Amino acid sequence: MKKHINTKIILTVFIVIMLGMIGFAVFSKDAFVALLKHSALLRHARFLHIAAVSLFFSNAVVGIIWERRSLASGSKEIILHTYNTVTFLDSLFSSPLIILSLLGGLSLSFNVGELWQIGWLSVSFLLFILSGIIWVVSDIPTQYKVKQLLSRLNPEDQDLPDELIRILKLRWWISMAGVLPLVAVFILMVYKPDMTAVADWFR
Repeated sequence: MKKHINTKIILTVFIVIMLGMIGFAVFSKDAFVALLKHSALLRHARFLHIAAVSLFFSNAVVGIIWERRSLASGSKEIILHTYNTVTFLDSLFSSPLIILSLLGGLSLSFNVGELWQIGWLSVSFLLFILSGIIWVVSDIPTQYKVKQLLSRLNPEDQDLPDELIRILKLRWWISMAGVLPLVAVFILMVYKPDMTAVADWFR
C-alpha cells in the first residue's frame, strides 16, 4: 500500500512538472524559446534527447514482450508480477523520460528552424503526440479496469478471471498501437527524408 501511495505521489510530481512546462511555454513563449535555443545547451540537449527517447522506446518494447510472455505462461503469479512491474516502470521510468525527450527534442528543433515548417521534424512531433494520445485514451483506462479486477481477486483461486485475461490481452494491442508511431519517429529521426511539412498539409 505504501509503495502504491509513493508511486502516485511521484507520478503526480511529474505531471505537475509537465503542466508547468506547458504553462511556461504558453505564457512566456519568448523566454521559453530563448532558453531552449541557448547554444551552450545544444550538445547536452542532443545527448539528452537521444538517451531519453532510446530508453523510453526500449522500456515500451520490452514491457510489451514481457507482458505477452507472461500471458503465454498461464501462471497467475508470473502474470500479476509482470503486470505490477510493467506499470511501476511506466509510472516512474517512462514519465520522466517523456519530459526529458520533449525538452531535448524541442531544444534541438528550435535550433534547426521552425518546427512545423520542417517536414520530417513536424511529422515526427505529430506522431509522438499521437502515441501519447493512444496511451492516455486507451492504456490508462484499461490499467484502471485491471486494478479494479485485481482488487477483487480471491488469493485462493488458482486461475485469473477470464475478463482480466481478456483485458490484459487487449493491452498488448493497445501497446502495439502506441509503439508503432514511435518506430516511425525513429526512422524519421535517423533518415530525415524530404517530405511535406505539417504546416503545408492544408494549403
